[in-house]
Amino acid sequence: MNAKKILFLLGVGATILTTNVMASEDARAIMEKVDSRDDGQTLEQDMLMILIDKNGNERTRDLKSYSKDKGEDEQKTMFFKSPADVKNTAFLTYDYDDASKDDDQWLYLPALKKVKRIPSTDKSSSFMGSDFSYFDMTNRDLEDYSFKILKDTKVRGHDAWMIESTPNNQKVIDESGYNKTIAIVRKDNYVVVRAINFLTNGKKKYLDLKKIHEENGIWVVDEMTMTTKKGKRTLHKTILRFSNITLNAPIDDGVFTTRRLEKGL
Repeated sequence: MNAKKILFLLGVGATILTTNVMASEDARAIMEKVDSRDDGQTLEQDMLMILIDKNGNERTRDLKSYSKDKGEDEQKTMFFKSPADVKNTAFLTYDYDDASKDDDQWLYLPALKKVKRIPSTDKSSSFMGSDFSYFDMTNRDLEDYSFKILKDTKVRGHDAWMIESTPNNQKVIDESGYNKTIAIVRKDNYVVVRAINFLTNGKKKYLDLKKIHEENGIWVVDEMTMTTKKGKRTLHKTILRFSNITLNAPIDDGVFTTRRLEKGL
């Protein structure tokens, strides 16, 4: 190999390295804007959960959910209203802004009349038979990931970035069950409208925000899906539809306690 060839390759290598570093920094900045986007101080809404198995059979569940900012942290409660086999089941999450602090989650099972704390080792498990895991029910800490812009793209006519996020340590991989995630972020509103989660077992979970709308400067979700696939084969699908959405109305702190889980709506 001659000297000119070596210098050429070194120059290309330096360019690639610089580009990757800049892309990484830009990706991080984008995800910081996603994380800081205004989603309201409180949110109350009805949820319809539709579970679809590989044969197309459907089961539906009606829920009521509440969320509230508590300083930099967020608290969320969900109450299952129907059908009978899940009625009065309730779920509570304390989502901490401090990345060094594990989020707390509790599930109330009326058949056992007991509140069960969800350990971090179980957070990759399915949430109530859906394609969402307990980990999916919390926000991701940016400090736990490295980000990279893969390319510019479009989704439903809107310009967007395709951004890859990779866990920084094995603890996050073990807790989430994900090796990496590729997210599609709209450029106009910094909403993650699609994502592919790569599971450690070789499966993939596809998130799609089918319908969103803006309400007083805040973007809210009307319908989303999560689909679990192995290769091209669909194994299961969950549809979430939201209605009677109320933003920034007062919600009593007592809604976000384990005692309230036991009491119900």
